Amino acid sequence: MSVSEVEETIKRITAHKGVMGLIVVNSEGIPIKTTLDNSTTVQYAGLLHHLTAKARSVVRDIDPQNDLTFLRIRSKKHEIMVAPDKEYLLIVIQSSDTNQPIH
Repeated sequence: MSVSEVEETIKRITAHKGVMGLIVVNSEGIPIKTTLDNSTTVQYAGLLHHLTAKARSVVRDIDPQNDLTFLRIRSKKHEIMVAPDKEYLLIVIQSSDTNQPIH
């Protein structure tokens, strides 16, 4: 996927109603692309990188031939969707209330 295709995909995702932010995290948990402020990005990236690794481990412990393909977390305020890949995590944070800031 080219850089322009990645940028276009990010624009397409962030244009959806309710999307509050998007973070791309590398395999070491370091954010490499974000639409959020720095402190929020670092917090979400670190915590979700760890949670995704644990979730992947659980899936593999249950069935070594299986792998985690998607992780979705709903809370009272937000919905967090994580699409893991071999080298990256795509994290999308959305809210049902488009006027609500993250916090």
